[in-house]
Amino acid sequence: MSKREKISTESYKGVRDFYPEDQFLQRYMFEHMERVCELYGYEEYSASVLEPAELYRSKSSQEIVNEQTYTFTDRGDREVTLRPEMTPTFARMMAARARDMALPARWYSIPNLFRYERPQKGRLREHWQLNADIVGASGVEADAEIISLAHAIMRSLGAEERDFEIRVSDRRILDAVYNSVGIAKEYAADVTRLLDRRAKIDDFEAQLTEMIAHEEKAVKLIEELEHITSTAYLEELRVMLEQLGVRNMIVDTSITRGFDYYTGMIFEVFDTSPDNRRSLFGGGRYDNLLSMFGGDKIPAVGFGMGDVTARDFLETHNLLPEYAPATELMLCIVEDDATSHAMRLAQDLRREDVTVAVNFSGKRIGDQIRQADKMKIPFVIAIGAKERDSGRYTIKNLSTGAEMTLPADRIAEHLFSSLG
Repeated sequence: MSKREKISTESYKGVRDFYPEDQFLQRYMFEHMERVCELYGYEEYSASVLEPAELYRSKSSQEIVNEQTYTFTDRGDREVTLRPEMTPTFARMMAARARDMALPARWYSIPNLFRYERPQKGRLREHWQLNADIVGASGVEADAEIISLAHAIMRSLGAEERDFEIRVSDRRILDAVYNSVGIAKEYAADVTRLLDRRAKIDDFEAQLTEMIAHEEKAVKLIEELEHITSTAYLEELRVMLEQLGVRNMIVDTSITRGFDYYTGMIFEVFDTSPDNRRSLFGGGRYDNLLSMFGGDKIPAVGFGMGDVTARDFLETHNLLPEYAPATELMLCIVEDDATSHAMRLAQDLRREDVTVAVNFSGKRIGDQIRQADKMKIPFVIAIGAKERDSGRYTIKNLSTGAEMTLPADRIAEHLFSSLG
C-alpha cells in the first residue's frame, strides 16, 4: 500500500459501530429485556455465531437460505453460515439434551444475527435480537405467557399500551383455508411467504394467481381469509391476556409470519405512531421444529425482538434515555507532582465501588473540568499539593455547581447519597 492510500474509516455496509453513547443505549435496552425475562423465570443461554449451513437449509425459509445468508467454506472444507436467526440454534441445543431437560424450559438470549439484505430503516445486515422461548408446554397458557412477556418488555422500556398493538392470528387458520380452497401442499410455504409480504405488494392478487396457477383459487383464498375474523382459540387467548393485564391484543388474520416452522399461534407487535407505523417484532408457536432433529415432537413457542426496530420505536415515542457515563468522578490534577497521590486516591475509591477516572491530560484545571463536563461526568475533584498535604478534598457537582469539602473516607458516602 502506498503512503497516499488510506484505509477507510467507514464500517462495512449494513453494520454499526457502537460509540459509548450508542453502547449505552444498547445496554439500556438489553438490561430491560434481561430483567423482564428473568422476572418471568427465563434462563439465559448463548451459542457460537457459526453454524453448519445445513441447519438452515432444513429449518429456515428458502428466501433466507438462498438470498440472505453469509455462507462460506472453511479450511476443513465444511460449509459454514453466520447465523441469520436464533431459533434453529435454540432448537438444535434443546434437541441435543431433550432427554435430560426438565420441561417446561424457559430460555432467553440476545445474539447478534447476520443477513445479507438491502440496508433500510429497521433492517441492517447485522443486528441483535432478544429470543425468548418456552419449550414443553402446549396449551394456551404458554401462548399467553410469551405474549405477556413481550408486552412487559415494551412497558418496561416506557411504552404505553396506546403506543403499540399486538396483532395475533393462527397458522391453523391458513392451513384450514388452504385445505378448503384446494391449495396443494407444495405451494403452501410459498403462498404463506407471499401473504406475509402482502401489504408491500401492489399486484398481490396477480402474483398469487401466478404462483398457484389458478385465478379462481386465488380469489377464493383472499375472500375466505378476509371473512375469518377470529376463532374460539383466539378469543380464549384474548380473555387470558386481559387477565394478565394485556389489553392491546387484536385479532388480525392477515398476520402470517414468513418462517416455515410456525404451527399455531402467531403474533406481531406493531407501532401505532403514524411516524413509524410498522411491525416491530413477533413470534409464535412451532411444535414440530425440534422433531426435525430426529427426536420426539416437543411443543414450543417464542418470539424475537430486534434492537434496530426497538431503537426506532424508542426514538419515535421520545423514550430514549439520556446518556449517562459509567464514570461518576474525575480527579483533575493541578500540579504534576500530585499525580501519584491522585492515582492512589482513585484506587482507594474504586475499592469502595466508586467509578473514577484520573485526568492525565496535563491541561489547565479549567480545561480539565470542562472536559469532564463535556463527557457528562457528574463530579470532579481538583488535586494539588494542598489536597495531598491536608487529606481533604473539594467535590464539585458539575450540574448544580455545589461544592463539599471532605476527608477521603467520606467521599464515597457523599457521592452515593448525591447520586441516589
